[in-house]
Amino acid sequence: MRKLKFLLATALFTVLSAAQAQTTQKVVDIPSRPGVTQRVMVLSPPEPKAAVILFAGGHGGLQIFPNGSMKWGEGNFLVRSRQLFADAGLVVAVIDAPSDRQSPPFLGGFRQTPEHTADVKAVIGWLRQNAKVRVWLVGTSRGTQSAAYVATELPAPEGPDGLVLTSTVLTDTRGNRPVPAMPLGRIRVPVLVVHHEQDGCALCAFSEIPGLMGKLANAPKTQLLSFKGGANTGDPCEAFAYHGFNGLEREVVQQIAAWILANKP
Repeated sequence: MRKLKFLLATALFTVLSAAQAQTTQKVVDIPSRPGVTQRVMVLSPPEPKAAVILFAGGHGGLQIFPNGSMKWGEGNFLVRSRQLFADAGLVVAVIDAPSDRQSPPFLGGFRQTPEHTADVKAVIGWLRQNAKVRVWLVGTSRGTQSAAYVATELPAPEGPDGLVLTSTVLTDTRGNRPVPAMPLGRIRVPVLVVHHEQDGCALCAFSEIPGLMGKLANAPKTQLLSFKGGANTGDPCEAFAYHGFNGLEREVVQQIAAWILANKP
């Protein structure tokens, strides 16, 4: 039995290693506004089925270098899980702060602005032109404020084909509008909400999720995926607490990817 388990684990590792070997990675600076570029790290699997733009939480200033390394955010749930999305057949664009926001506060106070919408619109257009697939926005924590805001501001055909909100900011004490306070009735694309039932972040209490779901009435399809367990380390609002799906990354990403691929227009 142990030998069989070892052989199965070896086979799975070989398959995953082959998938990673076939994924190409590059850093692209996309013109978005006059004199401004939007940097993204792009992972491209062979024969992609859809694309996702990943929005990290916190201040969002990854400061991605041309070689793909970054100054900040490597541990963020979505950033550290980017290869898992690519393994599922999705083109991945990890979005940085734009060229005119490459110093503090980075995306702080910027996520709900027309300029941010213009930057994300440029990335959506670039992905559609180059990958020729549907494009979804996927945010985590404060990244949900970016993804949800853009989805309310950009209708079809320039807007996203779908939206995924993970560890959504449901209340906010810093003067930033939380996601449920946005005009979510404008969203007319599928929306997946992913949340950890034990999320200890005061801004993301699971008890507030029904209020969020109720605001998504005009979306053609909505679903809540909730999770329990995993590991819980450090600050409850940081990436290696339940808030960041620590220890559950593969399961969470696989379910997100499956939902995206099942919801074609």
